[in-house]
Amino acid sequence: MYHKKLTAALAIAVLGTASGIALADKPGADWITLEQAVEKAKSAGYTQLHSIGADDDVWEGEGMKADGKVWEFKMDGRTGEMTKEKED
Repeated sequence: MYHKKLTAALAIAVLGTASGIALADKPGADWITLEQAVEKAKSAGYTQLHSIGADDDVWEGEGMKADGKVWEFKMDGRTGEMTKEKED
């Protein structure tokens, strides 16, 4: 339990602008890093991230795009390619 809290606190400290980052499962050894996943989400148009975490073989999260709408997304854990996006 302590390790998960430490990991979440470290992720929030490293990411800074991504408020409320939540971590779920543990990412795979061959995955892009959490920091890279955040950058991929920003490149896909997310201006704020509300959550992002590992789930099965994807990074999944929720955030706001420049249009002010909140979206949910799934991103391939290995490549960072967006595989699903839907308005929340």
